[in-house]
Amino acid sequence: MQKQKFWSIALLTTFLLLVGCTSKKTNNISLSFKGKAQDPIIKFESKNLKKPVKIAPSPENDLGSFYFKTEEGKHWIKGKPDSKDITSQGLTAKWEINRKTITMKITQNSNDFVINFNSKPEDGILGWGLNLSATPNEYFTGLMERTVNGPQDKSWADSVSAGMNLRGQKVDMMIHPTLSLYAPFYVSSRNYGMFVYGTWPGQYDICKEINDRVQVYFEGPKFKSKIYARKNVKEIVNAHTQDAGPPITPPKWTFSHWRWRDNHTDQKKYFDGTKVEAPYNSMVVEDILMMEALDIPSGLYWVDRPWAKGPLGYSDFEWNTDRFPNPKKMIDWLNKNDKEFMLWVAPWIDGEMAKVARQQDYNIKIKEGQGAWESWTEDAISQELALIDFTNPEAVNWWQKELKKVLKQGVKGLKLDRSEELVPQSRERKAYDGRTFRELRNDYPVEYLKSTYEAAKDVHGNDFVMMPRAGYTGSSKYGVFWAGDIAAPAEGLRASIIALQRSSVMGYPVWGSDIGGYWGAELDREVTARWLAFGAFSPIMEVGPTEDKGLWDLDKDPHYDPQILAIWRTYATLHTKLMDYTYKQAKLASEQGTPIARPLFLEYPGQKKAWSDWETYLYGPDILVSPIWQKDKDSKEVYLPAGNKWKDAWNRDKTYKGGQTIEVASPLYKIPVFIKANSEVQLGNLENLYRESLKIAKDKPDMKKLEEQADFIH
Repeated sequence: MQKQKFWSIALLTTFLLLVGCTSKKTNNISLSFKGKAQDPIIKFESKNLKKPVKIAPSPENDLGSFYFKTEEGKHWIKGKPDSKDITSQGLTAKWEINRKTITMKITQNSNDFVINFNSKPEDGILGWGLNLSATPNEYFTGLMERTVNGPQDKSWADSVSAGMNLRGQKVDMMIHPTLSLYAPFYVSSRNYGMFVYGTWPGQYDICKEINDRVQVYFEGPKFKSKIYARKNVKEIVNAHTQDAGPPITPPKWTFSHWRWRDNHTDQKKYFDGTKVEAPYNSMVVEDILMMEALDIPSGLYWVDRPWAKGPLGYSDFEWNTDRFPNPKKMIDWLNKNDKEFMLWVAPWIDGEMAKVARQQDYNIKIKEGQGAWESWTEDAISQELALIDFTNPEAVNWWQKELKKVLKQGVKGLKLDRSEELVPQSRERKAYDGRTFRELRNDYPVEYLKSTYEAAKDVHGNDFVMMPRAGYTGSSKYGVFWAGDIAAPAEGLRASIIALQRSSVMGYPVWGSDIGGYWGAELDREVTARWLAFGAFSPIMEVGPTEDKGLWDLDKDPHYDPQILAIWRTYATLHTKLMDYTYKQAKLASEQGTPIARPLFLEYPGQKKAWSDWETYLYGPDILVSPIWQKDKDSKEVYLPAGNKWKDAWNRDKTYKGGQTIEVASPLYKIPVFIKANSEVQLGNLENLYRESLKIAKDKPDMKKLEEQADFIH
């Protein structure tokens, strides 16, 4: 009773500013104060919100609503402001604290609220934090590609249980290798989203420390964020994707099936013992001829490092012709066979170019050593490499000119690696444009990608694609993405299924993963088969590195495995068949923000199961996919959303009413796939496709005959 009486008195004495956001006064901001400390409460109300969002203290503890941080610690904003200003666009309030004028400015734009905190003077301000209200069982997702925060291998640990929902996690907003797609944006099941502008590092505590609060902290002398309040989460994702992009629409061939290996060596014999007579790298030739013999469609081939001269295989953008004889003719031959060509690049250089970069001060001094590769000492890194400062226009122009040497040879794609590893984190040292490395670190991958994109555009117009593994706000304007060095066990596939959907929510619609995994365990036949199926329903389907072997040359018996090859052909063919469909969805993502792969809650937010079932997603508006990642499973329960009827893509005579969970038989070759009834999508007879693929793969092709029949360019 006494608490109620106190609260009633407090309400009577509340300082309340109520501002209507639209002519219909559907959106409002209010400022009030609570308790003896007079903690500010900023309430955001909208007809779209299921419940108002508040910047407010938690009743569970004595922490305040928002604060600034100095070397002395946190300084919570308390009491009524010393001045205020109310307009039709929002409110501004100022507090005089510790000889600083702290300003909170909130403006309203249609359904969105933009929050600004700043201080005069700025000296000594290290960062800003705020607490946002959360309701019981509220769902949050976005922020990062990896399943859980911390070392990336936690995302594929055999004990991992987290899914798409980030509730209960702390997420560091600083890019870390190698699952390194991040966005300072999350979406809530309460129909709001939060996006933080800028590139300073930060942290989100999603109801971990305090069950009813999202705690947000970002470094930097100022803070700016946007609260999206829309009719549904899909509208929020669309709005943020456009704000952070819009994403590019890459050329249609991007959505073909890709093949690569990690380390190309020029061997004397092919996998079957046939002597190599071809004029190009033996592994490239083997891949192309075998895929053609097995009728596995492919539209792009890429070569990873090492490909250039020098001890690191990446010196001066000049080919190592011992490893890759006749590189220009090799690319011409690939083009003749309807395949585009991609090369690996990094933001660091070595060889003679590194010497020039150091002489001209084009490089970032990485003596600090933070993020360095463990296998290299700090001195070795400093002596061997030059990390380009992409904020220096002169350095960028020089680097682009050198890069164009390979672009003009016919390289249409670049795989952009390693931009998140070597950048220092110092607040004391600055890049060419005046930013501290601490502020630049999250933006460095964007600057690197932009510089590379501009060089390729100058050579190829719009007929090229850039594919980095690291990304932050702004990256989607220039590239498509892959999931870093994901590990090979079943949990690696699990992490990729989550990463595809998280990336879509964050504003990265064109994404793929290393099918079969990159490292951490030997290639697993069963996991690879399931991953091939998942890859067919990812915007980018890239098969490799497969232990630097073709899938016709497995380490374990049977070395030549007709079933795994048939599965590969089945899903490469299916992915190719979907190229027009995927390209159409990529254009939609660019124009409106709607991602290609869609968590069920984007289309069916009113259905509880759509939030909990992260293993099932929509590929475009019409195809429902439920990948299998666990081993030793030959069936799966699949939820079919209410409001539609769903046709079984493997048995087109079978249609199910939505709103139910069904058991789907799923032998190794089969991924559960359903097509929305009345859709124009036609996948054909998938059972026949698989049987046809088995027949083709039954007999091992003869490399000698294939090479003799090949039409090489000499």
